[in-house]
Amino acid sequence: MSDPLDRIEIRDLLLRCIVGINASERKNKQDVLFNIVMWADTRRAAQTDDIDDSVNYRTVTKQIIEHVEASDYFLVERLVEQVARICVRDERVERVRVTLEKPGALRFARSVGVTIERTRTELLVPDGN
Repeated sequence: MSDPLDRIEIRDLLLRCIVGINASERKNKQDVLFNIVMWADTRRAAQTDDIDDSVNYRTVTKQIIEHVEASDYFLVERLVEQVARICVRDERVERVRVTLEKPGALRFARSVGVTIERTRTELLVPDGN
């Protein structure tokens, strides 16, 4: 049997933030590009046509924007996991994949990035944050 969960995708979300270990990265905001997949059962929303029965991806995106633009992380690994945590705040989201790219971070490369995939359970384990 195939995965019973549907996919909600946010593609090419371009934001600016402080992230990195080099002096210039700590001082100047830089572009970061997110691609996000959230797995959730969307059948109830399809039946009722009611936003309250749906993962409101506009709300999730606004929360991500607020968090990322105010962030000040050294590692993209930390930032990408925090974005994944935001996605599973909605109890309907069972799993999430988040890709973060830093365009132009490496010479001769279009971008460098990190992709993580986590379940809701993995992300809701308390880590002190």
